[in-house]
Amino acid sequence: MKFEDAEDGTKYEPLLTLLNNKDEVVQVQFTEFGLGLDAKRGVPVKYIETTDGKVPVTTVYDLIMGQYGIDRGLEGDYPKSYDDKKAAYTPAWQEIFTGISKKSVIGFAKDWARTAEITEGKCMIIIGAGINHWYHNNLIYRAGIMALMLSGCVGRNGGGINHYVGQEKLAPMDSWAAIMSGKDWQGAVRLQQAPIWHYMHSDQWRYDPKHTDYNTVPKNELTDLHTADMVVKAVKNGWMPFYPLYPQYTRSNLDITEDAKKSGAKTDADIKNYVVEKLKSKELTHAVSDPDNEMSYPRVWYIWRGNALMSSSKGHEYFMKHYLGTHHNDIADEVADKFVKEVNFMKDAPKGKMDLIVDLNFRMDTSALYSDIVLPAASWYEKADLNSTDMHSFIHPLAKAINPVWEAKSDWAIFREIARVTTDLAKTNIPNPVKDIVNVPILHDTKGEISQPEIKDWSKGECEPIPGKTMHNIVVIERDYTKIYDKFISLGRNVKTNGLGAHGNGFQCGDFYDQLLEDKEHVQKVGNEIYPSLKEDEEAINAILHLSSLTNGVLSHRAYKGAEKRTGLKLSDISEGSQDVKINYLDLQAQPRRYNSTPFWSGLMNDKRAYAAYTYNIERLVPWRTLTGRQHFYLDHEGYIKFGENLPTFKPSPKPGTLGELRKSIKAGNAKMLNVLTPHGKWNIHSTYGDTLRMLTLSRGEMPCWLSEEDAEELGVKDNDYVEVHNDNGVFCTRACVTARIPKGVCIIYHSPERTYQPVKSQTRGGKVSGGHNSLMRVHLKPNLMVGGYAQFTYHFNYWGPVGVNRDTFVYVQKMDKVVK
Repeated sequence: MKFEDAEDGTKYEPLLTLLNNKDEVVQVQFTEFGLGLDAKRGVPVKYIETTDGKVPVTTVYDLIMGQYGIDRGLEGDYPKSYDDKKAAYTPAWQEIFTGISKKSVIGFAKDWARTAEITEGKCMIIIGAGINHWYHNNLIYRAGIMALMLSGCVGRNGGGINHYVGQEKLAPMDSWAAIMSGKDWQGAVRLQQAPIWHYMHSDQWRYDPKHTDYNTVPKNELTDLHTADMVVKAVKNGWMPFYPLYPQYTRSNLDITEDAKKSGAKTDADIKNYVVEKLKSKELTHAVSDPDNEMSYPRVWYIWRGNALMSSSKGHEYFMKHYLGTHHNDIADEVADKFVKEVNFMKDAPKGKMDLIVDLNFRMDTSALYSDIVLPAASWYEKADLNSTDMHSFIHPLAKAINPVWEAKSDWAIFREIARVTTDLAKTNIPNPVKDIVNVPILHDTKGEISQPEIKDWSKGECEPIPGKTMHNIVVIERDYTKIYDKFISLGRNVKTNGLGAHGNGFQCGDFYDQLLEDKEHVQKVGNEIYPSLKEDEEAINAILHLSSLTNGVLSHRAYKGAEKRTGLKLSDISEGSQDVKINYLDLQAQPRRYNSTPFWSGLMNDKRAYAAYTYNIERLVPWRTLTGRQHFYLDHEGYIKFGENLPTFKPSPKPGTLGELRKSIKAGNAKMLNVLTPHGKWNIHSTYGDTLRMLTLSRGEMPCWLSEEDAEELGVKDNDYVEVHNDNGVFCTRACVTARIPKGVCIIYHSPERTYQPVKSQTRGGKVSGGHNSLMRVHLKPNLMVGGYAQFTYHFNYWGPVGVNRDTFVYVQKMDKVVK
């Protein structure tokens, strides 16, 4: 950021510390969660006058020095030396939790700092999605980010944090998002945060004890909530979206709007006010607070581009039980009725909530095995498509080497046909336009993201329910279901009139929309109007490329011009050398093409630079998308203060048994409790190896359980013996792979075994066929990752919300006496 007052331009020099410019030293209590120790340490402060009186203030740096016990001559309970095991964050203290020697840590820290100093910030952390599989994932990230920030490595080529999550970064977000969500035709769209959806709908919340059993937090009214109650609060306050697919309440949206009209509502605003009043009077209830009410069932599930019923389903056996109503191997007891207050706990949990599961798939994986309908999808070399990642700055084309075989179709063609048939059915069943209601969470990069500095609950009378401020937005949409197909195959006018954008930046592109209309071979007539065509895969691809600032240099320049107005900074020179860039689908097939720099992403790539995150913010002084516009060590929000995570801190992993996953499992015979990890597949990742017998030999014909030599010896297990891995969530039977590469106390099952080729029957579950790696899991959500409505803690598609956790799970492992397939 520029060190200038935003209102009058006055320059200022920010203070790093008040150590030599203090009014007083105050004693602040810091909590160390690992050993459960509190320490009071001196922090220098100055006093300022506010409307609420005189208050002490300090710098975040001074707080951090107190947090980490750096003695700067201030009074307090500071560590005596690096060898002090009972003081937080010393090298000796960390050795208790990590097993890494204090000597190694000290040496690494010195090397890191010296390297950063000499290279001016070229220290890099490459981190993977596996971090998200631990309960305290956010604190792990913050630890790494802390080291990078303090050594000046963020926003430097060759430095900073690089995060790999497979196919995560969808580069042409601006144009793709509009087409993907139908915003080219209408405004509000339903986008879902998946982990909270499955936690509630698959009834895994029913088996979850209070998170304070396994989450080390201060005791207060917020941390005392059961995780399911926190989900309800997050939905009501507009922090997280929640749709049981349809509706959002325990009454049909279409019926609600009709009720509103009968009560005198004339306009969309009247309907919105009607909904608010009914929620306030509790005559209308959010479906999230009554997930086992038949009205709240999701009913229909389309599975696309994912093996949702195995590789993605943390809590696989609960999916089997509550979604499908079929055989399952969980034996967990329901305990949430003792704790939940905001969720209606029905005595008998429903089994088989889904009426129809449709799978778009090109192989018989577990999801296809349990689906009602499997639509044959084209594979990678049978369709036109795009692919981009967060690893490098290229968009990859998929092109047909052959046409789809037999009845297979591309994903785009399949959805087009679904749209066509749905439209035909609507002409009979819903022939007239209807009013629908969409609850939209408070979104990042909108005014609403600074609307909730305090956490208040309108449903408890703590504040008034004000859509978009104290609660979610309520948007009334007119839907004509007889026009679904026409809208699917054509690009709507909203692109022309509203422009496109992402991440708080935008640009107008009406002239480029008109250019699409000039190609008469690729237009669609809807009624009396002509629109650009999206009927074929390649037409959709070219529309995305034509209208994205990443692949259209003129639009990149416009986006930077818009960013200049928002920031007051000179930025458009970044794109001046790339205004002639214009990439289409054929160009991508001809040769690799880098996309443009754009204000939607934080890496600068002009002059052939490699992409490095936040170079845009560091070199061009563009504010971060945070509350202050700066990088944050301290998270100044009630939700993080109450959870004890306002400063970067350490919290221990949940102890074995505290997750409640071994309550009913019997440790029979020579069994041993181990921490089970489920990393990405060793040989099978992103392949269909399980369909080929020859390829299966790479994993002994099935996905084994990897054990350390020490643990295997204690269990009496030899390499290639069959073992049973089980806990209350489910069971997995497979061969053992005994190796020196696995540490003691841990077993590893690479994802994703399929129920199609690992049909070993369980001894502990009465001879039922065992499941897969996710049969051992249950979703555990970290509640403070739902907090929203406050700057960077605000919902954005695929960016903010709790993640599914599966690496803090413990199991019993035992040798199988008899193998039955």
